Amino acid sequence: MFEPHGPLVRAAEGFRAREGQTRLALAVARVLEQGGVLVAEAATGVGKTFAYLVPALLSGERVLLSTATKALQDQLFGRDLPRLAQALGLPVRMALLKGRGSYVCLHRLGFAGQSIDQSAPRLRHSLSKVERWAATTRTGDLAELPGLDERSPVIPLVTSSRENCLGADCPKFRACHVNLARREAMAADVVVINHHLFFADLAIRESGMAELLPTARVVVFDEAHQLNETGIQFLGRQLGTGQLLDLARDLLATGLRHARGLVDWTALAGGVEMAARQLRLAAGSVRGGTRLRWIDGAPEGVDADEWQAALARVGQALAQAAEALDTVSELAPDFPRLHERAALLAARAAGFAAPCDPALVRWVDAGLALRLVESPLDIAEAVRTRLLATPDDPQDGQEARGRAWVFVSATLGDDDRLSWFTGPCGLQDAEVLRVGSPFDYTRQAALYVPAHLVRPGDPAHSAQVARLAGDAAARLGGRTMVLTTTLRALRGIAEALSQRFGPGAGIEVLAQGELPKRVLMERFREGGAQGRPGCVLVASSSFWEGVDMPGEALQLVVIDKLPFPPPGDPLVEARCRRIEAEGRSAFADHSVPEAAVALKQGAGRLIRRETDTGLLVICDTRLVTMGYGRRLLAALPPMRRLLDEPAWAAALNALAAGPPDSMAPSCADASAPNP
Repeated sequence: MFEPHGPLVRAAEGFRAREGQTRLALAVARVLEQGGVLVAEAATGVGKTFAYLVPALLSGERVLLSTATKALQDQLFGRDLPRLAQALGLPVRMALLKGRGSYVCLHRLGFAGQSIDQSAPRLRHSLSKVERWAATTRTGDLAELPGLDERSPVIPLVTSSRENCLGADCPKFRACHVNLARREAMAADVVVINHHLFFADLAIRESGMAELLPTARVVVFDEAHQLNETGIQFLGRQLGTGQLLDLARDLLATGLRHARGLVDWTALAGGVEMAARQLRLAAGSVRGGTRLRWIDGAPEGVDADEWQAALARVGQALAQAAEALDTVSELAPDFPRLHERAALLAARAAGFAAPCDPALVRWVDAGLALRLVESPLDIAEAVRTRLLATPDDPQDGQEARGRAWVFVSATLGDDDRLSWFTGPCGLQDAEVLRVGSPFDYTRQAALYVPAHLVRPGDPAHSAQVARLAGDAAARLGGRTMVLTTTLRALRGIAEALSQRFGPGAGIEVLAQGELPKRVLMERFREGGAQGRPGCVLVASSSFWEGVDMPGEALQLVVIDKLPFPPPGDPLVEARCRRIEAEGRSAFADHSVPEAAVALKQGAGRLIRRETDTGLLVICDTRLVTMGYGRRLLAALPPMRRLLDEPAWAAALNALAAGPPDSMAPSCADASAPNP
C-alpha cells in the first residue's frame, strides 16, 4: 500500500514512500491484529494520518477515530477518509459524530426568540440566519452554516446540552439531528468523534445511563497529547455561573410558555440569576483567565464566610426552583428535565460547600463568569480501570483477542518512553514507538536565540521581542507568527506591532481574539497575495498547535519565551506536590517535560512540507545559558544554529531573497547544527 506506485498515489497528491510512515503503519497493523496498546510519536512530515487509517480500513474491524477538535474531525471525515477509501477500493460506511452543542436543536430553536431581548438586533439577525438554514439542512451541524462565528451567543440558545436535552420526551425527537447522527454512527464501520465526546460518553456510562457511542474493538486517538487535559474535565465536577444563568433563562422561557400564571416564573428565575451574580461578586475583582487556588473553605483571597453564604444562596434558589417545577411537572416534558437540572446543580453547590477530597484538586476559573472545578490530577486511574480493563463477558469472540488502542501524535514527550504522556494517561506498559521527521531540517531551517535580549522577567522584554519580530517581518513582507506564553505578552507585542505598522505600511497585524481562529488563519494565508498586505500574527494558547500553513505563507516563527507551565496554577501546583511527595524533582519531572512538549509544538508550525524553508527565533537566553537548556534544545528539530547577529541577518536576507536553496548552509555561515 505504501510503495511508490501503490494505491496511495491516487489518494494524496505528491504522495511519496516514507520509511517512517510504513514503519508506523506496520506497528498499527500489528496492534490491530493482536490487540493491545500502541503509543506512537510521529514527527511532522511522517504522514501519521494515512499510517493509521490504511491498516484501520484494511482490518475490516469497526473503528472509532477520536481527534482533538471538531475542525480535525471535519478534515478526517470530509477529506482524508473518503479519498483513502476510494483509492483502496473499500466500501466503507463512515459517520461523523459530534457533541450536542454542534447540532441545532429543533425544539429549543422554536422558542429561542423568547430569550432574546428586543434591544439585541444583531442577535436576532443571527437567529434568523439559523432559522432559515435549519429549514433546509440535512445534518443540522452548525459548522455548515456560513458566517456563523463559533463564539456567537446565539449558539447556546439553539443547541441542547446533556442537562437540558429532553431525550425521548422531546416533541421533536423523531427529527432530532443528534439522534439521527447517533443512529448513523451505530450502523457505520468507521465513526469519527472527538476527545470531548469520548470522555462525555465515558462519564455517562459510569452514571448508569445509555452510552452514546457505538462499541468498537479498534479505537484510535489522534492528537493524543490533548487527551489528559480533556479527560480531567469530565472525570471531576463543575459548577459555573453560566450554567446557572442558562437555567434561569430556560426556567423563565419555559414557564411562561407552558404554565403562565401558575407560578411566579419571573421571581424564580430572578432568584437563580441573582444568586449566580452574588457568587461572582463574592469572588471579588479578579483579572479574566485567572485560576484561584481553593484548598480550605474558600478560594484564595476570598472571604470564607461571604463565599459560603453565596454558595448557600445558590443552593436555596435552586431548591425553590426545583420545588416549583415539581408542581407543574405533568404539563410539559420540559419541566421534569428542568427539575433534574435544578436538583443536579443544587447537589453540586452543596458538594462545593463541603471539604474537597484529598485525592482531587479544586480551583475557581475567574473572569466575567465564574467556574468552580474539582478534578483528578490526571486520567491514569480512569484509563486503567475503565478503558483497558478486560471485560467480564467477551462478546462474539472479538473481545477475547482484546481491544486495540492506538494513541498517536506529533508530540508526546522528550524521552524514549514518552513518559510525559504515558505516565498521566496510565499507559506505562504500552508499546512505544518514536518515528522521526523525514524533513532535512539542517537545510530547511535555522534556529536563532538572540543573546542581546533582556531576560523574560524584565519589563522591557515584550517590547524587544516586538522590535525584533517587526524588523524581520518588514524584511520578509509579513510571513511571521509570534507565539506568546501569556495573554499579557500577546497584548503588549500586538499593540507595539500595530503602532509600528499603521495604515499603508504594507504589513497587517493580526492578533488572537480579534477574530475567530478560522478567519485569522484564512487572512494570514492570503497575506501578500493578490496585492494584499503581508501579515504578522500574534497569538497564544491554541495557535501553538493545529496550525498548518505550508509554503511561503509562514517562514518565520518567533517564540517570546520558554513555555514553562504557570507556577501559580492550582492544578500544576497539585501535580508538583505529588511528584515532590514521591521524592522526585517537580521541576525536572514536570516543568521541563511540559516546556519541551510545548516548545516542540510551537516549533512544529514552521516546516510543514519537504519544500518549506524558514527561521525559528526563541527570545529566551535561558535556552543556552541554563543547564536544562540542553534538554529543551534536544527536543527541537535538528535545525542549524545561528550563533550571532550577523548570521541571523544573513539567514534573514537569504530567506527574503529566495529561492529556497539559499537557506542551505554555506562555509561563510556563522552557524552550527542544533545538538
